[in-house]
Amino acid sequence: MIQRIIEFSASNKFLVLFLTAALALVGWRSMLHTPLDAIPDLNDPQVIIASQWERSADVMEDQVTYPIVAAMLGAPKVRTVRGFSEFGYSYVYVVFEEGVDIYWARSRTLEYLSTAMSRLPPGVKTELGPDATGLGWVYQYVLTDPTKKH
Repeated sequence: MIQRIIEFSASNKFLVLFLTAALALVGWRSMLHTPLDAIPDLNDPQVIIASQWERSADVMEDQVTYPIVAAMLGAPKVRTVRGFSEFGYSYVYVVFEEGVDIYWARSRTLEYLSTAMSRLPPGVKTELGPDATGLGWVYQYVLTDPTKKH
């Protein structure tokens, strides 16, 4: 079989060179026009819990942020839980182990958040943050040069 291929290639040199050149051109064109994600997503899966309640930062910390952080520490495959309190707002970042599916992480967060909701004061509005990683924010701003000089 290999001997026949070599004999065919030797007797049809121009056909083989033409096919090689055509494949090289198709490959070059494909390389230039293939969209490429050059930035790998190295972020750990995280879920943001945002709460709103018109109170001071220390009241938010004691009555909203701390109960949510305490509840999230018991969730499976949680690596870190970080809570931040401001006037009227509380943010809890639940960082999961690498390789955890983001939708599984969000469902576990909702499950454990439901137990913490009973310990929060009435009037606190709590919701999950956007379904995206930190890397996704990079793609919101694109600088383009229509002249293609820069």
